Amino acid sequence: MFKDLNIGFIGGGNMGEALVRGLISASLFPADRVFVFDVSPARLDYLHTEYGVGLHRKMGDLAESCQVIVLAVKPQVMPAVLAELRTRLSNRPLVMSIAAGIPLSTLERELPQGTAVIRVMPNTPALVLKGASALSRGKSVSDEQMEAGLAIFRAVGTAVEVEEKWMDAVTGLSGSGPAYVLMLIEAMIDGGVLMGLPRNVARELTVQTFIGTSSMLARPGKHPAEYKDMITSPGGTTIAGLKILEAKAVRGAMMEAVEAATRKSEELGK
Repeated sequence: MFKDLNIGFIGGGNMGEALVRGLISASLFPADRVFVFDVSPARLDYLHTEYGVGLHRKMGDLAESCQVIVLAVKPQVMPAVLAELRTRLSNRPLVMSIAAGIPLSTLERELPQGTAVIRVMPNTPALVLKGASALSRGKSVSDEQMEAGLAIFRAVGTAVEVEEKWMDAVTGLSGSGPAYVLMLIEAMIDGGVLMGLPRNVARELTVQTFIGTSSMLARPGKHPAEYKDMITSPGGTTIAGLKILEAKAVRGAMMEAVEAATRKSEELGK
């Protein structure tokens, strides 16, 4: 699929680096077909030393030499990036944007007509190649290009295609979700400390509990409630704890958190 293709990253920050690492680790692209542009010379030198990727000191030069381009810049920088790219995409590359809140309509309007554009919402665990990414295709994206986009983001975790109208909900769920999980982890660690466990022990047990539980759910088959019922013995410790969580409306609070983050994403995108 990627034979003889060059991929270029405009922006070499944390997410850009995660994708570079994932693509090379998964052998989707050899390092000599991966190129990066960043405004920081020190960052470029680091990426070259760490991964052996090619560097471009000018954004336009990267755009003209790559068949796939990933826009890994902050939303506030995107207008300037699109303005510079507008006259430098004569090779008709596939353009993928991970900038939050920038809709396909803006990307397609600001880039040459007919440019194949995919909007992506990744999340922070991509930094450890365990991310969850949702991709929406623009009007000019072929099925083959969409499969290529999914393959690129599967190098750093899981990736799914969604209609763009669901991108705000994706942002509220998986985009913001790691922060919700981290708050729960922090609370459970503190609960262990409250009950007398050393903090390092409470941390290790809590983190592994989340990893193990997520691994069980990653296998096809059982609904989360089925696993919960397996753990919950009649009159036991687990049901006593669950009673408190239900009384405190933790389930409803989590649903409201996703809803609030989704609404905020909708506001920011207007």
